[in-house]
Amino acid sequence: MARFDDLSALLESFTEQGPAGCACMIARDGEIVYEGYFGRANREKGIAVGPDTVFRLYSMTKVIVCTAAMILFERGKFLLNEPLHRYLPEFKETKKLMIEPSGYVHVVPTENPVLIRHAFGMTTGHPYPFGESLSAREIRRLRGELDDKTGGRYSLRDEIRATAQAPVLFEPGTRWLYGYGHDLVAGLVEEISGKSIGQFLHDEIFGPLGMKDTGYRYKGDIEQRMAVMYERAEDGTLSPAPEVMDRFHKADALLESGGQGLYGTTSDYLKFASMLAAGGTLDGTRILGRSTIDLMRTDHLGAEQLSDFTNSYSAGYGYGLGVRTLIDRAAGGSNSPLGEFGWTGMAGTWTSISPETNTAIVYMHQMLPNMEEHYHLRVRAAAYGALD
Repeated sequence: MARFDDLSALLESFTEQGPAGCACMIARDGEIVYEGYFGRANREKGIAVGPDTVFRLYSMTKVIVCTAAMILFERGKFLLNEPLHRYLPEFKETKKLMIEPSGYVHVVPTENPVLIRHAFGMTTGHPYPFGESLSAREIRRLRGELDDKTGGRYSLRDEIRATAQAPVLFEPGTRWLYGYGHDLVAGLVEEISGKSIGQFLHDEIFGPLGMKDTGYRYKGDIEQRMAVMYERAEDGTLSPAPEVMDRFHKADALLESGGQGLYGTTSDYLKFASMLAAGGTLDGTRILGRSTIDLMRTDHLGAEQLSDFTNSYSAGYGYGLGVRTLIDRAAGGSNSPLGEFGWTGMAGTWTSISPETNTAIVYMHQMLPNMEEHYHLRVRAAAYGALD
């Protein structure tokens, strides 16, 4: 493990003025070659981060949900170029916002339907209900009505029906926008399979791979093992953050989102990432085919969409079906292999997967803001450097 000394020193340094604690695991050729835990999962109780620490995955849920949907794709249950409304009829008559040169804003039907590929690729035009765009405000209003009507207990299908009433920000497929697409992918899985997304994930991924500590709802002692979410002030001071999304982990909750909502341990996520790195099979259990994984990690963006997607954190990456994918090492300043792919979670979780080298890396912390660019890109550099 001596070759990973620099990585361990880096992760230890993170806990001095950053997250209270962090974890990192690396596998190559299906074998764990690095495992490190640093700092505290709960500073107030003096609980250290360890193999049993459970982390909120937030948007790293997306990679799992899109993989689940591609299982159905491989079974011939849908095609990427089919209209989404063939399975989710509420998208039959999608509207979009139009802003005239005069500033006049109105709503008109889209010229083309939302396709399933648009939901995977975040090109539907549906924002999350944050920010001040007219679409975001309308989605926020519709969600508020749904929340009031149900007392906060509603299903993914209920949420999708409400969201479908809002106009999209652009003609589907023309731009890239981080938003609601993968919740639509989860709805597609539910509609085709006849199961909740949580049940489908358990049956097709978590159970077969032995991911016993991953899910939407608390079970066993999961709640007690969950790392505390901390807010970081500019001076590095940490304080426990109110975690409103944890209400969806409760036993009586209904919503299982496609874009967030799962929890898991570092080792559980490494099993999933290792399966993708190995071409879809782990320890004799086949989840997905290598050619399907290659389709997922192919860059699907045109020039304008790539411009929408690219920022300093995502430099060098394109975007495929639910994952970013490295297409330009120089632009990204990255020592990771071309074709390396993965995603990030809002609280600081991150994964990088390379089928070319059969390598999977998983890093996790729980902090807001997550300071992803500072931490993740340093982990990427140190981890891939140690693997040479």
